[in-house]
Amino acid sequence: MAVPAGRSVIFVTGNAKKLEEVIQILGDKFPYKLISKKIDLPEYQGEPDEISIQKCQEAARQVDGPVMVEDTCLCFRALGGLPGPYIKWFLEKLKPEGLYKLLAGFEDKSAWALCTFAFCAGKEEPVQLFKGTTEGCIVEPRGPRDFGWDPCFQPDGYDKTYAELPKEVKNSISHRYRALAAMSQHFCQLNGTPEKKTTKRDE
Repeated sequence: MAVPAGRSVIFVTGNAKKLEEVIQILGDKFPYKLISKKIDLPEYQGEPDEISIQKCQEAARQVDGPVMVEDTCLCFRALGGLPGPYIKWFLEKLKPEGLYKLLAGFEDKSAWALCTFAFCAGKEEPVQLFKGTTEGCIVEPRGPRDFGWDPCFQPDGYDKTYAELPKEVKNSISHRYRALAAMSQHFCQLNGTPEKKTTKRDE
């Protein structure tokens, strides 16, 4: 089910910086108005896709309308993809320095950042997933400490961490940018061809 253009969509976040970054990346191409709302959702466990779908379904039930949730993973190759969806808790306890030290005994410092945006048009509606991945490596923290694990993630092809990169550069290569670009393209196409049915996009 599509949401009429110009309609508000609740973006579930209590993080003002995240909302600012999302709006900056989407620009004026996205056909809906984003309104942030902090909702306490259960901390689901499982694979990233399952977690995103469950969070979005629960948010849609609570809001009783169109919602969007984001889930971010930071995955270390040497640890088989962990911390993955549990990065929030690892970061809280270990800080960026601790994340870097987790790989002290491993030669492989490579990692990938995965962002999943889940959209649901309302209660009982299917959840659509839009994903973006950025490859990089884990380094000793550098740069401002105001945005999660950005100081210890250095994207491939750059000699600066996410935290050190200018916002406009980070927002043109980040995992969040790639996921939002996929979502924006999907809804802009959908909006241009209203007769076309929405299909569940969770591959």
